[in-house]
Amino acid sequence: MRLLKLFVLPLCAAVALSAPLTSATATGAVAQAAQAAAKPPPVPMLWRVSDADNAVFLLGSFHLLRADDYPLSPDIDRAFAASDKLVFEVAPEEMFDPSVGQRFLQRARYDDGRTLSQTLPADLREKLNRVLAKNGRALSQVDALEPWFVNLSLVLGVSQSLGFSPQLGLDQYLMRQAAEAGKGATGLESMDHQLDVMDASPADEQIKALREFLDRPTEVPGMLEEMHTAWREADLAKLDEKARVEMQLKQPQTYRIVNVERNEAWVPQIQKLLDEQKKGDSLVVVGSLHLLGSDGLVERLRAKGYKIERICSACAAGTADLAPMPPPPAPVGPPVRLTDEPREGGPSGATKPEGKAGERKPKH
Repeated sequence: MRLLKLFVLPLCAAVALSAPLTSATATGAVAQAAQAAAKPPPVPMLWRVSDADNAVFLLGSFHLLRADDYPLSPDIDRAFAASDKLVFEVAPEEMFDPSVGQRFLQRARYDDGRTLSQTLPADLREKLNRVLAKNGRALSQVDALEPWFVNLSLVLGVSQSLGFSPQLGLDQYLMRQAAEAGKGATGLESMDHQLDVMDASPADEQIKALREFLDRPTEVPGMLEEMHTAWREADLAKLDEKARVEMQLKQPQTYRIVNVERNEAWVPQIQKLLDEQKKGDSLVVVGSLHLLGSDGLVERLRAKGYKIERICSACAAGTADLAPMPPPPAPVGPPVRLTDEPREGGPSGATKPEGKAGERKPKH
């Protein structure tokens, strides 16, 4: 299901801003943490990409998490401590700009006079009416919205009823951590570009994705749990098969827009972090699917000649590209709290790193 895939794709704006259309049980992070049984930290989807002088850590994110997904792996803590700056899909100050909500809704509405009722086939309108009615809503309340937004809102409602929270997502957690540690944090693309991506999916693929939800709404919780478990276990094969490959086959144009084109735009920016800096490492946090397959950032950067190492102390010997982490630097500050309370204006104290330029140097 396409919108489930977006939770591990680089579209954190969606989960941060979209209001669910289905009912959700609001569960605070503190209560969740108190009730949760102890779990081992999630196995990180973490790679080190390096040349002769410095390195970039690539970390695969999941945009909605639970309190018991924390603490993170020590591998991530060490990569964070070793990095001078963090790079996200969108810079924190852009993601938490108060105007984003209005801009997001502008993309979600039809701009050509059509309505959702006119766009959807009759059987799909009836199924959507039934789902909305169960949650005290009517089709007339969402008739101005495009199918992708309605689908996203439905899936977010289910995810929140299962205890998932965008405020606990890996992106937002690390944004807060960077702010509290005084590390610079920038973005690979603008918020407006990311919003345009959300709105760029072809109409037929939007309707197809909505139909997948409405044809089997009772299966969605299990599908989300399966995706989350695969991320927690860093099951690259399952994530690749169930998410990336499935999306590529079922919604090829959407896959190209949200995955391939974005990867192509990001590789040169990651190269600059390596080629134009003589020292200083960076931690790049993107949706997990952007690190998978031949279209992914890992393989694209390998093809450029950089050294690729998988950073995973919990992985078995023989794991592809497996390498030990370097010794950790000294602690940088107090632990970052988990919170479900959104902060006005985003993570306070976020700073922008100073730009650096230098000579290109040969790859290894």
